[in-house]
Amino acid sequence: MPRCLGGSTIWRRAAKNWRRLMQNNLILRGYQDESLDGLRQGFAAGHRSQMLYLPTGGGKTEVAISMLAAAADKGHRAAMVMDRRVLCDQTSQRLEKYNIDHGVLMAGHWRYQTHKSIQICSAQTLEKRGSFPNLKLLIVDEAHNTRAQTAEFIKNNPSIKVVGLSASPFTRGLGGIYSNVVSTTTTEALVNAGSLAPLRVFICKEIDMTGAKKVGGEWSSADAGQRGIRITGDIVSEWIKKTFEMFGGPRKTIAFSANVAHGQDLAEKFKQAGFNFVSISYKDDEATKAAIFAEFAKPDSTIHGLIATDILTKGFDCPDVMIGISARPFTKSFSSHVQQLGRTMRSFPGKDFALWIDHSGNFLRFKDDWEALYYNGVHELDDGAEKPKREPTKEEKEAAKCHKCGELWGPKDVCQHCGAIRIRRNAVIAVAGAMEEIKIGKTVFDGNKTDLWNQICTIVKARGNKPGRAFHLYQDLTGRKPPKRFEDAIDVPVSSIIKNEIMRRNIAFAKGRSA
Repeated sequence: MPRCLGGSTIWRRAAKNWRRLMQNNLILRGYQDESLDGLRQGFAAGHRSQMLYLPTGGGKTEVAISMLAAAADKGHRAAMVMDRRVLCDQTSQRLEKYNIDHGVLMAGHWRYQTHKSIQICSAQTLEKRGSFPNLKLLIVDEAHNTRAQTAEFIKNNPSIKVVGLSASPFTRGLGGIYSNVVSTTTTEALVNAGSLAPLRVFICKEIDMTGAKKVGGEWSSADAGQRGIRITGDIVSEWIKKTFEMFGGPRKTIAFSANVAHGQDLAEKFKQAGFNFVSISYKDDEATKAAIFAEFAKPDSTIHGLIATDILTKGFDCPDVMIGISARPFTKSFSSHVQQLGRTMRSFPGKDFALWIDHSGNFLRFKDDWEALYYNGVHELDDGAEKPKREPTKEEKEAAKCHKCGELWGPKDVCQHCGAIRIRRNAVIAVAGAMEEIKIGKTVFDGNKTDLWNQICTIVKARGNKPGRAFHLYQDLTGRKPPKRFEDAIDVPVSSIIKNEIMRRNIAFAKGRSA
């Protein structure tokens, strides 16, 4: 077995290094410390390549910097690899902020100093070189998009410790690269702590993808773009309506278009309505994009909104964005959906919530996955293919939102936006999303079957009850049989809502027996 980074090596001496980092204003939060401890335990257990999950805004870069500095203090070489120039620049600036010496392995960069113990590496530069530097520790940023050469390097160098970082580790095949996942906090916890802003979601006129062509399991960008252009006017008018209702006027917005042509059409329609939206794409050079981002980052920016397909999901950090528009429908890419949501949820002074305007149908399409992630984090990686999500029925879509204003229903039967009263047509209402104002209640029990079963089994195992107890609890809550065997259930964190519901039923059961 390769020598693990424990004992007298960098992990056991991390406290000393962290004290030095604290003097440079790098202070880790409790769950970040727990993340480092979880990684250490994983290495000690023989997992040489691990995934660290932290939600957007969870401070993945700070955890990475702690690991890099700890390795360098022991005389080891360590590197962090990322696939965009802007990410390399941002990480280098953070290291400089904490007075940590390093080089940047990227063509033309002024910090190109390969002798430094810490290297921030451009994936493209490494691919052109055809080799990685000699390392003891490799950190892979945005690891849900681990590139083929990086994966090959990990496979062929078993003596190197590897940590992947991701807020959305759901890409096909990740389980074959990273054998362990460490998850120490959740989106819910960060929202409750004020580190992320809660979302308010409105389901609006949707792009009709009926019969659209699919490529690789996703709707083709050409078809999605053509169909998206048909409702461009609706997207613009809905944004104007909602921003004035919620904020009294325009606020910084990012919009995810179906393709470049759709984005350009959106920008033109916003311009005609009197608002400055800028469409950016891979066709723009780095200098142009950098200038646009710099202007948009200003508190008094002349740009009302940015429009792109996927550029804004990597290396884009603008916490005062108040509004997100989803106009790029996915059939199976939950990872992309999570990355988009994360761009609007970063906290900012005076930001009580972020507004999400859904024209793609993604929020309802991925509601079960989002609820499980929001409350429980990530505890396993998928080795298989991503599966297309079941398309919600028209009735489910209508039941999920207020019939007057379109906001997703919260836990109460009165819409917090317009005051309308929910009309319950049956016992189960499909409620999409799992945010601070969309609490898990009984409705999630019917829709999120596997997650509920795992949580019930976790409680039953912890209490030493027989498997039959789990079966009866699940059937009592859902009226259905469990989705899999008790032996196949995995241990997961149990949400307080489900824990309290089961406790309530246990008390009622005990009282019934004693009566």
